[in-house]
Amino acid sequence: MSLGQIIRKKREKLNLTLDEVSSCVGFSRPYLSTIETGKVKNPPSDELLKKLEKTLDFEQGLLLHIAHMESLPSDIRQEYESAEAENQKLRQFVKNLMHAKHDAGKLDVLLSESSLNIEKNAALSVAGRLIPVINKISAGYPTDFAGSDCSVSAADDYVRCPGLHDPDAFAVRVVGNSMKPKFHEGDIVVFSPAAEVADGDDCFIRFETPHETTFKRVFFEQDKKIRLQPRNEKYPPVIINNKRINILCRAVIRYEKLLPDLL
Repeated sequence: MSLGQIIRKKREKLNLTLDEVSSCVGFSRPYLSTIETGKVKNPPSDELLKKLEKTLDFEQGLLLHIAHMESLPSDIRQEYESAEAENQKLRQFVKNLMHAKHDAGKLDVLLSESSLNIEKNAALSVAGRLIPVINKISAGYPTDFAGSDCSVSAADDYVRCPGLHDPDAFAVRVVGNSMKPKFHEGDIVVFSPAAEVADGDDCFIRFETPHETTFKRVFFEQDKKIRLQPRNEKYPPVIINNKRINILCRAVIRYEKLLPDLL
């Protein structure tokens, strides 16, 4: 279904006329009609697509994604869609593997059932290791996020990390602004429990009691104290006893959120 067909179907579902939509988005009715019928000569701007998303109650960024995909050359779009299909199969394979509790004897069976278009020995390394995105982490004050137990079973998404071989690595989404300017809200940060932590490292911290988590630079002080230092100078540091910390992992990879207004 084309972008114009999707827009028209949603508009009709909401019982809105072209005139009503035109009034909301500030673009002419004839122009909106050419978009819906696919006869538009000038592709709709990102500004218009954002307004249509809001007016027609689309998921934020959806129309932009569809429009950008349609603007790609057909061969590039086909390659992207094929890669995305393989990505979905790989995600399902990983979920099945977790369900099998990593029973190596079942690996061949899972691979054959997955219909993945890759060699068996390269199943988890062709595009890099899949790292679970377990939840969110506060870059402000420590916050208790339900499910942030750092286990693969808590994952709600995955990111690929070529060159990272730590099987216990995990990723979280940043919330808050205390780690600006290096880290922003929405960034995905990968942490490696196997990486050695030194003074000044950006770390995932989880406290023993209560089970709160935060994201800060760490500095090892005297008398077994640890200073949790925000990068944002508007936030004060916090000094705690190291016995309060249950998990301390160094950040090794950052995936920056480039379009905060769209994602």
